[in-house]
Amino acid sequence: MTDTTTPRNGQDSLVDGTHGADTDPVERVLARADARSGVRVFGAAQALQDETTVAYDDTDGDQWDREERAALRRVVGLSTELEDVTEVEYRQLRLENVVLVGVHPQGSQEDAENSLRELAALAETAGAVVMDGVLQRRPHPDPATYVGRGKAQELRDIVAAVGADTVIADTELAPSQRRALEDVVKVKVIDRTTVILDIFSQHAKSREGKAQVELAQLEYLLPRLRGWGDSMSRQAGGQVGAGGAGMGSRGPGETKIELDRRRIRTRMAQLRRQIRDFAPARDAKRAERKRNVIPAVAIAGYTNAGKSSLLNRLTRAGVLVENALFATLDATVRRSQTSDGRVYTLTDTVGFVRNLPHQLVEAFRSTLEEVGDADVIVHVVDGSHPDPAAQLATVRDVMGDVGARSTREIVVFNKADLLEPDTRMVLRGLQPDALFVSSRTGEGIEELRAEIEDALPLPAVEVRAVVPYDRGELISAAHESGLILAQEHRAEGTFLHAHVGERLAAELAPFAS
Repeated sequence: MTDTTTPRNGQDSLVDGTHGADTDPVERVLARADARSGVRVFGAAQALQDETTVAYDDTDGDQWDREERAALRRVVGLSTELEDVTEVEYRQLRLENVVLVGVHPQGSQEDAENSLRELAALAETAGAVVMDGVLQRRPHPDPATYVGRGKAQELRDIVAAVGADTVIADTELAPSQRRALEDVVKVKVIDRTTVILDIFSQHAKSREGKAQVELAQLEYLLPRLRGWGDSMSRQAGGQVGAGGAGMGSRGPGETKIELDRRRIRTRMAQLRRQIRDFAPARDAKRAERKRNVIPAVAIAGYTNAGKSSLLNRLTRAGVLVENALFATLDATVRRSQTSDGRVYTLTDTVGFVRNLPHQLVEAFRSTLEEVGDADVIVHVVDGSHPDPAAQLATVRDVMGDVGARSTREIVVFNKADLLEPDTRMVLRGLQPDALFVSSRTGEGIEELRAEIEDALPLPAVEVRAVVPYDRGELISAAHESGLILAQEHRAEGTFLHAHVGERLAAELAPFAS
């Protein structure tokens, strides 16, 4: 027994009906263009906000990166395929049309629907148009075609009806499943991991980010290389090989597919060395902050939860803000300070998503170290998402993988301006000590600042010293990196009672009182 969660009631707007022979060709082309412009996106891509709720103001700083990315935006409604010979003068390019498919066991249909809608948002971010989505209820995915032979044939009919050219599975497919499903549906089949890797490759900006994404792509590609014909298979000598061609028919050794595998492994080794070479500079900066006792606060959370917007609101950092999944990949560190003058850093980290490919977790481990080494983690959750509990669980799982499970955590439900009072009550029950903020309106930002200040660790050493007036730099350093408990100007110098780091405490030791 199978079920389809999304009825194909938008098919009339997706597939143009036939026209009479007396219809003018130009009118027929224009009618089909109008039909394409009315394509219904599958469900509601719940990982993306409604454009009417997205606002960028002066708190986001200069969004130069957003203008650059928009300059490369693909154009909707363009196609190279001819549906009619009379359309030869009206050819256009078009986006990739996709159909989504997923499998879920009994009792988990709601989770499966949320996952499929999130996959729709991923596909849109990657630059595709989602035409339809199908779910099948079965205990386990079919080992041959993922959905079973009957459902695969039904999927083939859906693909033909809506004119799709790609099928995306809501999981990571084995190479054999991908090939078998392609043989049935007769179009390209990819999986969730491929879509995420494609988004990462589009959005990576820094050298390290590009190297990490390429490494993850090659790790994913290596076991999925396919051969085409005899040129990809090893040839044997004698009467056995080369169709019985006899002597002199032995191949040169490595075949094409083996050469490709070796080149991929060589490139992967180069990328790993390159990523390791980036580590010393990053470790030196982190060590300098530790030496100067500068606390680190990491902003972590689900993708598109509003981490970059929150960083901009707190520091006017000017980090790229976009209503898209994985809009920012590179860690951004900004300086901030508490109301009493203590300096700390805020780090915007890469977002997480359910079923995040393990290749990306491994490749971005150096970036995720910013979360593991932080003194405080601001865990941002999209309060308007239909399943915030799943977001919390997903992010905490990844935080555990990078050794940050015991770090002080401040849970923040962002996008509070979109929440109804009843929804706030439900979220409060989910996480009683959470804060509600809105990066768009500024609601709750001051409460978040105060919470961060309270959570910052105190410097390790308590000192009492009378500092001569000609050593004012020590007083300045204590104000910047320490916690001042008392300060008094005396005839012999400035009396200071404060919590400071070990390095500064050693410099203040000669003046201890």
